[in-house]
Amino acid sequence: METSALDPSWVRRSFDRAAATFDGAAVLHAAVRGQLLERLDLTDLAPGVILDAGAGTGHASRALARRYPSSRVIAMDSSLGMLRAASRRRFRRLAFSRVGADAERLPLADGSVDLILSNLMLQWCDHERVFGEFRRVLAPRGFLSFSSLGPDTLRELRAAWQQVDSQLRVHRFLDMHDLGDALVRAGFAAPVLDVERYTLTYTDVRHLAADLQAAGSRNAMAGRSKALTGPRKFAALETAYEAHRHAGRLPATYEVVYGQAWAPLAAARRHGTEESISLQEIERQLRIRSPGR
Repeated sequence: METSALDPSWVRRSFDRAAATFDGAAVLHAAVRGQLLERLDLTDLAPGVILDAGAGTGHASRALARRYPSSRVIAMDSSLGMLRAASRRRFRRLAFSRVGADAERLPLADGSVDLILSNLMLQWCDHERVFGEFRRVLAPRGFLSFSSLGPDTLRELRAAWQQVDSQLRVHRFLDMHDLGDALVRAGFAAPVLDVERYTLTYTDVRHLAADLQAAGSRNAMAGRSKALTGPRKFAALETAYEAHRHAGRLPATYEVVYGQAWAPLAAARRHGTEESISLQEIERQLRIRSPGR
């Protein structure tokens, strides 16, 4: 898969700017967050310390604090704007710590975390470094559950832009198999991954673009086009996107990769690759590897 370096400062600025509008636009984030939390039902966890990595405005942190009331929940995000939004009054009844930090350099001690949940953050990071940090801070039999966006995400927008010019206009997303291989390299035990696809629909491209900006989901590749999109070029994009209109609406596809893995009891790291398996197999393996079973 073709890759390009990320621009971390652009990621932070994008999410800082989106902090006030994120909740109103992040429909996909909410749906995927619900799936991640539901999948925790498949495990018998009693975590002492929980890390919500890429916490955004704090919805998952609040849900984790409710689910595990005796645990310490740490809401971590590189965007201070998002963390300020997470401290709003309506969250104060459910306490969690807020930490401004980069997931590639976690300010946490080795083996100090029992559960990591990360919702749609990995695509904005160096996933190899993030998995290495997750493995470092997880205690033995600690559990990681995450979601990320796959390469079919915004395929209609990418195809439309390719009809307009040759610039890198749409963020490049992570393949499920690359994520699985990276988990094994980081030392996680038998990771399991699966994919679900979601489709949002719009009346026109302007509403799609507005939602992406409001949610902070902008192309963060260092090789992206940094020129402003003029009215003539945007009109060409609108024309190209019309080829995808169906039942009077323009679709925006999102490929969501879900992954779960355990930190092994032994410190030794394993090498190899993992393939996609069914949700039924995920449920079976999670139950088998749940602590205390």
